[in-house]
Amino acid sequence: MCPRTRSERASGARVVVVGAGQSGVQVAEALRAGGHDGPITLVGDEVVLPYQRPPLSKEHLAPGGSPVPLPLRAEQVFTDQRIDLRTGVTATALDRKEQTVLLDDGATLGYDILVLATGAANRTPAVPGADLAGIHTLRTLDDAEALADGLSRAQRVLVVGAGFVGLEVAAAARAHGLDVTVLEAADRPLSRALTEETAGHIAEVHRRAGTDLRLGEAVTAFTGDRGRVTGAVSSTGTEYRADLVLAGIGVVPRTTLAAEAGLPVTDGIVVDENLRTPDPAIYAVGDCANHPSTHTGTRIRLESVQNATDQGRHVAAVILGTAGPYTEVPWFWSHQGALKLQIAGLRLPGDRSVVCGDPATGRFSVCCFRGGRLASVESVNRPADHMAARRLLAAGRSPGPAQVGDPEFSLKEFARDPVAART
Repeated sequence: MCPRTRSERASGARVVVVGAGQSGVQVAEALRAGGHDGPITLVGDEVVLPYQRPPLSKEHLAPGGSPVPLPLRAEQVFTDQRIDLRTGVTATALDRKEQTVLLDDGATLGYDILVLATGAANRTPAVPGADLAGIHTLRTLDDAEALADGLSRAQRVLVVGAGFVGLEVAAAARAHGLDVTVLEAADRPLSRALTEETAGHIAEVHRRAGTDLRLGEAVTAFTGDRGRVTGAVSSTGTEYRADLVLAGIGVVPRTTLAAEAGLPVTDGIVVDENLRTPDPAIYAVGDCANHPSTHTGTRIRLESVQNATDQGRHVAAVILGTAGPYTEVPWFWSHQGALKLQIAGLRLPGDRSVVCGDPATGRFSVCCFRGGRLASVESVNRPADHMAARRLLAAGRSPGPAQVGDPEFSLKEFARDPVAART
């Protein structure tokens, strides 16, 4: 008798996915689509059906926004695909020797393959007064509902942190006609993600919209009255009044389950190029996974829907025996009022940036080069550039910095030109 292949052995394996966000749902669905016929259990700690998170800081908070979350999949899909979806339960312990996961409802799940899609949790300000009522974070549907309710009654909003979530919430608050102040400790918004050119433009757009954007100022304490926030004091000693605060100071990967089981954790759950941990039966995907990147030559952890979806799909393919290393081009987007920011690729400190288009028009891109090759593209209100950049980066094609700097250059046309493929 011929021995079975790894994919044949895996096809009937018991798969448990901890985390019912974008990456977890994608793993389960892609496994079924790829022919996996064994049991699949998907564990989520929220009581609602898995839903889309990006709208929570955008459409959900906008004037007239829908309070109903957009589901990732209809409930019937999980039934039809024989995915055992367990909501409102949390995985509390992992026994790697016995290959079991303990849930807080007392259930024990046995697995042959385990996928950790545990995501990330919001950072909370480590300053006096951080426990006052009226200080919000935004990650879950409950967070979004509480924030939307607060915005409906607020007059003065303070946003701590000019990252993606902070600026999206600031734009939504201004759309409600509220007074908005944003405090950012760095010298520019989105300093880790963007070039100076793009960050400077975004700062100008928010200021023109009426947001008081303060750079180089960190919060040192929150002030309050009778248990409710009334404002904050910054590192300059300035006191800002507010009846609602959004703390958008980043997230930390949820790694406790993995760490307590003895898996390596360093800014996320450490995985290899196939998103597998040192335990061959366990994978990690999405916001919680620290993986080697072919695009930077370093280990990275990414927080984006694209990464979550692509990694979920990739792990399913690895389990089914049909995938090589993970090499997908990262991309991101942010809607901040009328400003649409899209990023393809990953920028590193020291990359050379060249502006394509005229920022004064509000529509331009910034191309970043590493060793003379295109590494990333930041596009402001130029979606065609973004799509072109994704195609070029995936194909390993690159214009030169001098080409991009030509006022007549079009990234879209370059991506279409078959001659450019030889560049």
